[in-house]
Amino acid sequence: MTEYQRMEAGLLYDPGNEEIMREQVPYQDRLWAFNQLKTSDYEEKQAYMREVFAECGEGSYIELPMRANWGGAHLHLGSHVYINSNLTMVDDGHIYIGDYVMIGPNVTLCTANHPIDAELRRRGLQYNKDVRIGENAWIGAGVVIVPGVSVGRNAVIGAGSVVTKDIPDGVVAAGNPCRILREVSGRDREFFYKNERIDWESLPLDSTCGGE
Repeated sequence: MTEYQRMEAGLLYDPGNEEIMREQVPYQDRLWAFNQLKTSDYEEKQAYMREVFAECGEGSYIELPMRANWGGAHLHLGSHVYINSNLTMVDDGHIYIGDYVMIGPNVTLCTANHPIDAELRRRGLQYNKDVRIGENAWIGAGVVIVPGVSVGRNAVIGAGSVVTKDIPDGVVAAGNPCRILREVSGRDREFFYKNERIDWESLPLDSTCGGE
C-alpha cells in the first residue's frame, strides 16, 4: 500500500511523502492565486470552486482569504452555503458541508491528527478522519471542529466552541469542549434575539445564501 493509499484509508502515513507532495503542492499554488481575487471577481471564484473542490453545489459563496492544506480538493460543498472570511481547512481528509450551511469567520475544520506516541510524532506521521456538517447548520465565529466529528442538521454551534464530539440534529451547542445547551424550539420561530420578535410579515418571501 502506498503512502497516498494509506492517507485515503485513514491510516498512519507520512504526509511529506514525495508522491503526496507532487499532488498537494499544485493545489496550494492554485489556492494562493485564488486568495488574490477581488470581491468583484465572482466568476473567477466560482470557477476555482467548481474545478478544485471535490464537489460544489449551486449558489455557494466564500469570503476570502481561505486556507486549506489541499486547497479544498477534499471539500464536498453543498448548495447555497455561505462561508465567511478566514476559513481554515486541514483538508488532508474529506470535509462534507451540507446545503444551506452558514459558517462564521475564523472557523477551523480539522481532519488531520497526530498520534499521542512521541516516537510516531517524531517520525512526522499523521492520520485523517473526515468531518461532516449537516444541512442548514450554523457554525459560529471562531469555532474549531476536530477530526472525525459530525455536526447534525439544523444544529447551531456557538462562537468560540471547540467541537470534540458528534453534535446531533436540531440543537444549540457551545463551549470548550462543546456541549448541548438546548434543543431548537418553537420559541426560536417567535424570537430572533432575546425578547425581540421576528416580524415574519415584513421579511422577504425567500432568501438564500450565495452572494448573488
